[in-house]
Amino acid sequence: MSAPVFSTLGCRLNAYETEAMREMAEAAGLSGAVVVNTCAVTAEAVRKARQEIRRLSRENPGVPVIVTGCAAQTEPETFAAMPEVTKVIGNHEKMQPATWASLRAPDLIGDTEKVVVDDIMSVRETAGHLIDGFGRHRAYVQVQNGCDHRCTFCIIPFGRGNSRSVPAGVVIEQIKRLVGRGFNEVVLTGVDLTSWGADLPGTPRLGDLVMRILRLVPDLPRLRISSIDSIEADENLMLAIATEPRLMPHLHLSLQAGDDMILKRMKRRHLRDDAIAFCEEARRLRPDMVFGADIIAGFPTETEAMFDNSLKLVADCGLTFLHVFPYSARKGTPAARMPAVAGPAIRERAARLRAAGDAALRAHLEAQVGRAHRVLTEGSRLGRTEQFTEVAFAEDQPEGALMVLTPSAHDGQRLIA
Repeated sequence: MSAPVFSTLGCRLNAYETEAMREMAEAAGLSGAVVVNTCAVTAEAVRKARQEIRRLSRENPGVPVIVTGCAAQTEPETFAAMPEVTKVIGNHEKMQPATWASLRAPDLIGDTEKVVVDDIMSVRETAGHLIDGFGRHRAYVQVQNGCDHRCTFCIIPFGRGNSRSVPAGVVIEQIKRLVGRGFNEVVLTGVDLTSWGADLPGTPRLGDLVMRILRLVPDLPRLRISSIDSIEADENLMLAIATEPRLMPHLHLSLQAGDDMILKRMKRRHLRDDAIAFCEEARRLRPDMVFGADIIAGFPTETEAMFDNSLKLVADCGLTFLHVFPYSARKGTPAARMPAVAGPAIRERAARLRAAGDAALRAHLEAQVGRAHRVLTEGSRLGRTEQFTEVAFAEDQPEGALMVLTPSAHDGQRLIA
């Protein structure tokens, strides 16, 4: 029988967990199955998950289909009702080796329970799964899972559970192992990364973990942190930004909006001025720092003037990489009960945000042309600078190498060298 076919939807943490599942399935001897790791961040993400399940079922006739991930956790009945689906597995269960051992045929297609989804809120620990990274260039290390906050638009805490941290010693041992395998860059991932450590003895902070990694793994060339909540940035994280050149000058911020009333209705913990002040301070400490950000267009009750404050935030914070989300109501969240913005207005505002993001990216690319950059090659013709800017190569390069290149042009999306 052939090896399982895995499909990943959603965030980098999902991609990391797919690799861990792949290794557990292989160790358990699972074969001849399709595994779909779903996302639940928007209603559109759930629709795409159903679409992906149908596509893979058509392309793999007669093969059992296993569905897991956040959408499977929050809406198990939706997927259990699909005729294509053989098994629905929760987010906690998918990370247990025993689960994959139990899925070997004939158990998978027998009379066992179709839905194996327990209460994610009862989970108290997150294990550091040792995976070998993706490709040969960049490795992702999960240091945290879950979220203790309850933003009114977000379903993810109900898919991921409460915040749990991987102990620093486990994280550092995994990074040492990955560096020993030749990885030149490690990315720390989690659902609410800046909450790392709150459940550990002594309540360390994310900055403590970053400084400890850089001190104890001196051979690691590049450390990157994924999406953070800027209001939770601690003193040591700011110190690392200021003093540690191996911490990459790129931060993706969970901003969501630029209007104070909308931020309040979202139940965010920062105001517009907080976001601007953080970006100014981080850029003062590290002048080459660039920012990405998540922004929602058309949140319930958003007026044109409120949206304009979000649009202006692109310039006021100096954002470079924008992730724009047209608001999508998630059943069971408080925002779903708030007065909705009309669909055409949501789409139009999202388009304007994306246009502002495209213009900001072009300005950034223009400023980088002619400057020397240390680039990590992700493939024979693609790499990324320390600021996470894409670079297209005119000639083939070895994957996973660090090299200094001077881009000569850009195409509006990436640098060209």
